[in-house]
Amino acid sequence: MITILVVDDHALFRGGMRLLLADLGVSARVLEAESVEAAVAMGERPDLVLLDLHLCGLSGQPALAMIRERMPDATVVALSGEEDPKLIRATIEDGASGFIPKTSTPGVLIGALRLVLAGGVYLPPQVLRADAAPVNAAARAAATSASALDSLTPRQVDSLMLAIRGKSNKAIARDLGVSEGTVKQHLSAAFRVLGVDNRTQAVFAAARLGLAGPPTHAG
Repeated sequence: MITILVVDDHALFRGGMRLLLADLGVSARVLEAESVEAAVAMGERPDLVLLDLHLCGLSGQPALAMIRERMPDATVVALSGEEDPKLIRATIEDGASGFIPKTSTPGVLIGALRLVLAGGVYLPPQVLRADAAPVNAAARAAATSASALDSLTPRQVDSLMLAIRGKSNKAIARDLGVSEGTVKQHLSAAFRVLGVDNRTQAVFAAARLGLAGPPTHAG
């Protein structure tokens, strides 16, 4: 069973999310909090946090930063009524594993969460079409299919997948049982193959490729 925490200051929205999450097809315990402060005070260690970016009290980047700090092992997906590409990119840069507009249909939301739970990353299609995180020509050449990653070792792929889920190098090193220096080498190799320069570009490239799948070589 997984634990999902919904952080939103509207009780009606939280209730609606609870009903929708029943369609995920996984056994889940759903928790609710009206603020980041209340979420942290619960003392829970959720597997997935659905975070409204516009809360009363702490909100936006500081709210995401606190969730990432206090719940380092949780996958965080941002929810927002805004669809500004700059906001989406900044949210990914701050460690979110996905961004779901609140205007999304229930089917899109469930599909997005299934992708995230499978180890992938979800970004709104219109952002990907607009190429909100421009990458260089090598990236466009490399990102034609998931086979672009065939030249990577399993550990390099594992490091990449953990990185695009917002894990720090330290956390990746801990999860894979390697040094931070080794993680940096793995990520450098993965970024070269994708033709990107940093994690944010890697997230967008991975989303374009539909990459998903949790690490299988940890330990």
